[in-house]
Amino acid sequence: RTTIRLGLIYAMYGFSYAIYATFIVTTLVRERGIAEGSAGLIWAVVGFLSLFCSLFGALSDRVGRKLGLATVFGLQAVAFLIVGLQLPGGLVYLSVFLFGICAWSVPGIMGATAGDYMPPEQAIKALGALTVFFGIGQAAGPAIAGILAERTGQFAIGYLLAAAAAVLGAAGSLAMRQPGTHASPHPTPTGSPAADR
Repeated sequence: RTTIRLGLIYAMYGFSYAIYATFIVTTLVRERGIAEGSAGLIWAVVGFLSLFCSLFGALSDRVGRKLGLATVFGLQAVAFLIVGLQLPGGLVYLSVFLFGICAWSVPGIMGATAGDYMPPEQAIKALGALTVFFGIGQAAGPAIAGILAERTGQFAIGYLLAAAAAVLGAAGSLAMRQPGTHASPHPTPTGSPAADR
């Protein structure tokens, strides 16, 4: 049950982040009127900001996995909503910033979470199953958003779906029970070998 719950949360991450990562540059060019070169540069900034994703792993070490994951999902939901609601002006840059600083935080936190909730031999197997959930979400998100974009002529609905998935991920994270008796007495740091597996 724990693996399934974590898997569904991980699927929400794969679903939502993949929509944004797949379509944001095209959205900036087609719907925001930003030049292709500038849009590509903006995406390069996302890559630079992602260097700071480990900060959220450190946050989860301090405040707990539930709140750490929920924080990342919450920031991403705001990033997706800004684009999905087509909010004006420089807010799109805020969206890019929020997404960039936490874009790849969830995989590290999820690995540490599995180590907290399960003994090592089970955690390793669970991570394999969690990756399947993530892959399904990652494949489904852009596919569904792409179909909706073809029918509506814009990507807004796709981003709103991504935001909804992120909200579900945050809610699922906050609803997780505390680690059971088989978990280690101290949280597994996200930078530890257990978190990297």
